[in-house]
Formats: sequence, structure tokens, C-alpha cells
Amino acid sequence: MSHNTPKVFDTTLQKTTLWLNDIREQMGWEDRQRAYSALRGVLHALRDRLIPDEAVHLGAQLPMLIRGFYYEGWHLAGKPLKYRHKDDFLDRVVKESPMLAGPELERAITAVFHVLETHVPGAEIDQVRQQLPPEVRELWALSAI
Repeated sequence: MSHNTPKVFDTTLQKTTLWLNDIREQMGWEDRQRAYSALRGVLHALRDRLIPDEAVHLGAQLPMLIRGFYYEGWHLAGKPLKYRHKDDFLDRVVKESPMLAGPELERAITAVFHVLETHVPGAEIDQVRQQLPPEVRELWALSAI
């Protein structure tokens, strides 16, 4: 990077690239845009299902650049969303990221869950998982396989 760029920007760009590359590799995608779309869509679906305090705690664990698009468009009114089924979560991810609709949707979600498991401290991830409906927690469990 440039010598004039603050180190914090270089660091967050490197971390974000690492997260996106992890998703790309798991999915076998060449396109980082698809990885970004998956990460953004899943993070928004999670954020909107969590109680606001927990959504903020999760956001605090994200690299600065990812934290920016995590909070993009967030409104507290009507949160958390109270869906109870995996299909509701899948629909929410597709609403946030229409390019994920199709047969790769669940794989892309589990790839993002795996990246979160890898890069966010375990206690925070445990708290996030506990707020999700059982069917979504089952989907999250697939990320460990």
C-alpha cells in the first residue's frame, strides 16, 4: 500500500481480503464480489435476528471495513426479527444478497459461518448462535464439517 495510507486502513483491508479469500476458497469461486455478497448477506441476516446489544457486540469483533458494511442500512426499529425457521433465515439472506439464490445458498452460508468461527472469538460466536433458532444453529453446525 501507499506510504501515505494510515496503517489501520492497510490492516483492515488485509483482514477483509483474508475473510473474502477464505469464503472464495471454500466455495471454489474466482470472483471476490460473490464472496463479498455472501458475507454481507449473511452478516445482515444475523444482525437483524440478534437483539441489538448482541448485534453491537458482534460488530465490535469485525475488522473495521467489514464492520462498516455490517452496519450499513441498519435500523433498530422492529429488531430483532423473530423468525423461527431455517427457511426464514435463507429468505432473509437472499433478500440481502439476491445473487446467492439457488443451489449454492446453504453452502455459501456455512462458508460464512466457518469464517466467523475462525476469525471471531469463540465466546462471542457462542452468544450469537444461542440467539438463533434451532434450525439455523443446525445449519451453523455444518460449518464445522
